[in-house]
Amino acid sequence: MSPAVRPGAVRVLTLSSIAFTLMFAVWLMFGILGIPIRDELGLSDVQLSWLTAVAVLNGSMWRLPAGIITDRIGGRRVFTVILLVAAVPTFLVSFAHDYGILLALAFFIGIAGNSFSAGVSWNNAWWPDARKGFALGVFGAGNVGASVTKLIGPGLIAATAGATYFGWLAGGWRLIPVLYAVLLVIMAALVWFVAPREDIVPGQGRSLRSQLEPLKNIRVWRFSLYYVSVFGAYVALSAWLPLYYVDNYGLELHVAALLTASFIFPASLLRPLGGWFSDRFGARRVMYGTFTLMLASLFFLSLPSGHLVVQTVDGTVDALPYQLPLGAFAALVFVLGCAMGVGKAAVYKHIPDYFPTDVGAVGGLVGMLGGLGGFFLPPLFAYTLAITGLPTSTFAILLVLTAACAVWMHFTVWKMLHVNAPELAGRFEAH
Repeated sequence: MSPAVRPGAVRVLTLSSIAFTLMFAVWLMFGILGIPIRDELGLSDVQLSWLTAVAVLNGSMWRLPAGIITDRIGGRRVFTVILLVAAVPTFLVSFAHDYGILLALAFFIGIAGNSFSAGVSWNNAWWPDARKGFALGVFGAGNVGASVTKLIGPGLIAATAGATYFGWLAGGWRLIPVLYAVLLVIMAALVWFVAPREDIVPGQGRSLRSQLEPLKNIRVWRFSLYYVSVFGAYVALSAWLPLYYVDNYGLELHVAALLTASFIFPASLLRPLGGWFSDRFGARRVMYGTFTLMLASLFFLSLPSGHLVVQTVDGTVDALPYQLPLGAFAALVFVLGCAMGVGKAAVYKHIPDYFPTDVGAVGGLVGMLGGLGGFFLPPLFAYTLAITGLPTSTFAILLVLTAACAVWMHFTVWKMLHVNAPELAGRFEAH
């Protein structure tokens, strides 16, 4: 370990990463639990999409204040509070029998998602500039928590369905939230008692106005749109893909969950690699590669299944049939996940480079808007499917979003290097 790393930094990174992984699992647990909930309560796909969406909404809307507060009072306190607050509605989900109650509890569970901006601010305060890309990438790999329920959920649901424990706890999908609630409380105790007591608080003593000042910069909003593409879309697909596999390929839930995990794992675990690439080659180069891979994979994923109908003198003839086989679909989704995993780290590498003293506010806003993308996209997927009847419309939406990000980025780079500062045209990462 580099001698420049502060004592306690590794503890902060380890505890925050484990806690974030757990809270991310809780935040997105309805991606798997939603399917048996839909069957039990007779919900429509649109109703199910809102169950996930409201959790994502509350897990995004407080990211800006969470980042600022962490800079002011330290990540140890903020993480402990979020873990304990999230445990209460998580526990209560197991006893809900009404869609309205579930919707309200899902909203409150979403508080767990705000741990991301708190963790970014916390680790940014502890780690040196030369290692921040890697450290933030390791922390961000906690996104892999989205796959936890997908890996353990189907088997646990099937094994415990119909059982009752301790005379009051039902098995099946209702068992999982109780287990998560217990783990959240345990993790809160670990963070409070193991993390360094003397926290680093770079925002202490600064006015709120000065912390919010960088948000006037258009660059912050551009980074936010990038994050909608690489993170908001990731959150949306993590919840949407199990349903997509079940409905369009006729798979069992446990198989759909495993295939969804093959998207989530690279989209999460490659984040440290993305941070290292950004430290080594520059975040902008990494973003070019990210958007190129995303556009290529999304193009093929967005092509609708079907065939052309050709009118001839003898009648109509079906021509050029197209349907993406399951293996090809899963492979393209895997590539998409790899690109998103690397890209998420690259977006956040920009922030300490451009706004070194305002990572809490800027990182909070970028995370908030990226998370809100994860809120709006699942209902948009559901409504677009209902209107068009095309399941691949999901990926067409993401194709348009990613293309918009790539065009804006390239236009900005071109303008900067050829209009504002042509002498820097040969120094790609100079600005």
